[in-house]
Parts: sequence; C-alpha cells; structure tokens
Amino acid sequence: MQVDDDLDLLTGAARAAGEIGLRFAENGAQSWDKPGGAGPVTEADLAVDMLLAERLRTARPGYGWLSEESTDGPARLASDRVFIVDPIDGTREFIGGGRAWAHALAVVEHGRVIAAAIHLPRLDKLYAAAAGRGATLNGRPIRVTARTELTGAHVLAAKPSYDAHNWRGAVPELSRAYRPSLAYRLSLVAEGRYDAMMTLRDSWEWDVAAGELILREAGAQVSDRRAGPLRFNNPVPKVNGVVAAGPVLHAALTGALAE
Repeated sequence: MQVDDDLDLLTGAARAAGEIGLRFAENGAQSWDKPGGAGPVTEADLAVDMLLAERLRTARPGYGWLSEESTDGPARLASDRVFIVDPIDGTREFIGGGRAWAHALAVVEHGRVIAAAIHLPRLDKLYAAAAGRGATLNGRPIRVTARTELTGAHVLAAKPSYDAHNWRGAVPELSRAYRPSLAYRLSLVAEGRYDAMMTLRDSWEWDVAAGELILREAGAQVSDRRAGPLRFNNPVPKVNGVVAAGPVLHAALTGALAE
C-alpha cells in the first residue's frame, strides 16, 4: 500500500541523511546565524536538505515540500500530500559536538501525518510509524507509559514551560528533564522512556510532524497546548505548542495548563 511505500522511502532517506550528518560531525562543518534571529545553520543542514529534496521529490514528484532549510511558498497548500522535513533538528547540539540531534521526515495528507521517520545517527536510533501500523524503534514496537498520575510524572520540557503563568494553579510537582531536539523529545515519550512532553510556545511544523505520528501510533494523545488537534501544512507552518502523553495523563496535563 502507498503508506507503506512512503514509510520505506522515508526510512531509507533518513538513513542516507544520517551518513551525511555523521560525516560532517566527524570532519567539521561551517556554521552561521540565519537572518532575523532564526537560529544557527550549518553546511550539514544544507547538504542534508539537498539530499532529501532530491531523493524524496524525485520519488514523489506530485507531493508538496516544506523544509526548514528550503524556501517556502504557497504551492504546497494545493498538494494532497506534502513532505515536511527538518534536515537536522538540534543544530546547536550538532555544532557543540553532542549526540542528540536528529533527522525528522514526515508525509502529511490533508493535514494529518500518515508516515514518519526520526533518525538519530549518533545514537543509532531510527523511530518510524505509518498510520494504522504502530510505531517502532529500530524495527521493534514501542508504546507510551501507562502512567495516569500527574504528580511525579517524568516530563520532557524546557524550563520556561514551568513558569507560573502557564498554569491554572500551583505548578505540578513533576520530574523534569530536557533534550535539545524537539523531535527526540517526542520520540522518547513514544518509546516509554518518559511519561510526557510539552512545549508551550508556537512550534514549527518540521520540528513536530514526524514525532506527532510516532506518538499517536505508540498510543499517546497528542494535541496543541489547548488540547486541540494538531493539523499540518498550514499557510504559516506552525502549531500552538505540543502536549503529548498517554490519554489519562494528557488530560491531566492539559487540564492543569492555563488557557
């Protein structure tokens, strides 16, 4: 079926991206800041973007294209299916010589993700999912935790998420952790290593799309910060934050957040 073919295409491209990323990580890559405070970019980001564009768009010429490192335009909005990719998620981690950076690839159909792959080559992790097929890590099924209690839950989030103004009452007593790659945070919850993740600021679609499906197929409830559904391929490619956990814990988290 087409969704399985798309998943095979994504996982193959993710592995090829990993080979380029590792080569630059070992040999060094020039980096510079994007205009307008949009963060750093490296030679590796652009090389991976070029590889993915050539490989994916050649295989599926009718699909639209959205990438952090490509010029965006309105053409993708008319496409039934769209590739949404982040060539390297966690560029600062990459520049600093860390290991927790990822290649995130997704196929979106009419606003919903139907195939996804997230590859962390330095950690030898390849997360993958197709709609209705479940989620895997290196080919083995993964599942979110069954935790239901908010107090003491292990949550991946940046420090600003715990500011008092984000919560209806007192900030819950959570076990806090963080990883620099948003795609990796999503994947770690899908894997069951952590109970939940949240980011409460607007998030670029390329950071979120692949992980959203992997989480859903691993049994998570995934929403924006107001518990609304995530839709992709928007004219402005952002979503209003992300909250993800097992269904009961997700309800507790979103219920505790301020509107």
